[in-house]
Amino acid sequence: MAGFTVAIDGPAASGKGTLARHIADEYGFHHLDTGLTYRAVAKALLDAGAPLDDESRAAAVAADLDFSGLDRATLSAHGIGEAASRVAVMPQVRAALVEVQRRFAARPPGAVLDGRDIGTVVCPDAPVKLYVTATPEVRARRRFAEIEAAGNGLSYDAVLEDLKKRDARDSARADSPLRPAEDAHLLDTSEMDIEAAFRAAKRLIDAANTDGTRK
Repeated sequence: MAGFTVAIDGPAASGKGTLARHIADEYGFHHLDTGLTYRAVAKALLDAGAPLDDESRAAAVAADLDFSGLDRATLSAHGIGEAASRVAVMPQVRAALVEVQRRFAARPPGAVLDGRDIGTVVCPDAPVKLYVTATPEVRARRRFAEIEAAGNGLSYDAVLEDLKKRDARDSARADSPLRPAEDAHLLDTSEMDIEAAFRAAKRLIDAANTDGTRK
């Protein structure tokens, strides 16, 4: 029997990943940060010295990707994120990864997937869809704090500009653009901490999860 799926979308540094992990822990669900799958493809190309615009090669890497080997610490590097944003616009790469992501979403007792096209493309029939967002300035402050803590030298202005460029690329791409599903619940975390966001999400999940699937 397929599991209960929670689909979470939103732009970078909106808080969707932290929320997704919190939900997965609460309900004993599997969790997949789909952004890491694109980063893993980009890293494989970078490691091989392959051009980032070779769509056929990138799609082949995506088709063979092992989700169990996704290392968040390594894949969170700024350069890999920039490369991933370029790889993510390739239709062949997206098609290859979406198929594997859908199989992951069906794992019992449930799964939480976060990304940019989960509710619209990967899991359009998910019983709970959330679109988590925040202002660009708030998101840039969050990302800048993470980068500064890691010892990298990017300025806040550079981080803000990078986020705006990524938002524009993700929203304007022809294949699976970043946008909320029509039936997604909006969570604006600009002035909301993770606990408040989690409580709001939990109310929606409990209302939809009528069979009581949880740990």
